[in-house]
Amino acid sequence: MNAPARFDHPAWTAGLATVVSYGLGLLGLFVLLFVLPFALFLLL
Repeated sequence: MNAPARFDHPAWTAGLATVVSYGLGLLGLFVLLFVLPFALFLLL
């Protein structure tokens, strides 16, 4: 098995994975920085 065959994938798959992972990271930060403090504010 040659090394380049291991990395043979369509570019759109890598691009989509990048966009999805970036979006999940932004969503996690949004929840951590905005939703949780707002929920705590409403509870107190």
